[in-house]
Amino acid sequence: MTRSWLVLALWLSSASSAFAACPPAGRDRASLEALKAAQFAMPDAAARNALAEGLLDCLGDPDPALRDGIAYEAYSTWMRAGSFDAGEFRMLRDGLYARLDGEDADGFRKPFAALVLSEVARTDRITPWMHAGERAAMVERASTYLASVRDYRGYEDGAGWRHGVAHGADWAMQLVLNPALDRAQLDQLLAAVASQVMAADGHTYMFGEGERLARPVLYAARRGLIDDAAWKAWFAALPAKLGQPRADYGDAAWLARRHDLAQFLQAAYVGADTSPDPAIMALKPAIAAALEAVP
Repeated sequence: MTRSWLVLALWLSSASSAFAACPPAGRDRASLEALKAAQFAMPDAAARNALAEGLLDCLGDPDPALRDGIAYEAYSTWMRAGSFDAGEFRMLRDGLYARLDGEDADGFRKPFAALVLSEVARTDRITPWMHAGERAAMVERASTYLASVRDYRGYEDGAGWRHGVAHGADWAMQLVLNPALDRAQLDQLLAAVASQVMAADGHTYMFGEGERLARPVLYAARRGLIDDAAWKAWFAALPAKLGQPRADYGDAAWLARRHDLAQFLQAAYVGADTSPDPAIMALKPAIAAALEAVP
């Protein structure tokens, strides 16, 4: 083997094993399960921060008990308890961004990076720590991720959740709730939501994706930055993208899109109808008009 081929082989080997160290060094499954049983209590901040960085690789693990039951739950618990400072949040955020890049053959790493990023976004909403440029970059990242999802696998027995669209919608929801975002940033996130209301390639949503996509829309309305005319146009554009059915309705891909659109609009209408917030309730006429326009 020539030196150039040896270098290439080593690079490919390292690339294929990237983000694969789970459990992290110094830990085994039993110790992580014991930590979960203790509700992830770690008084030593340095040890907790080191473990938080090490657990990033578990977000792509094919074992749902490690990926979802330990790694995600640990991040959610620590972040909601205010366990990290701004420096640690930035370290975790950038590590999560890295895990949104590249291939993800198993389909776990990117959706769970997005889900944890929704928790990161929430922390900045509760107690701001990002500057405007960082926040704008996160809006761009979230919008790009949500619009790019083409792996529509939801729940699988044995493998657990992937749920890329729902996790991307959760990230968008936490961002639209942030009062620091302006109208243009809301529009950017709403465009990403609209791009996934009807899944590509004739996929039919079956794991509550429509409900999750509706949440950032409803909370964007609560911000009060978008007027009734703009909302009417936003909702009217959705059935316009569906197109007309064949005379005999014999088009499975069209029927799948119709199903996804109706599921989303119905979830949005119920959410608006049951909300105590007048700004969210005001969406009902626009949503009803869109529902009436669905063939």
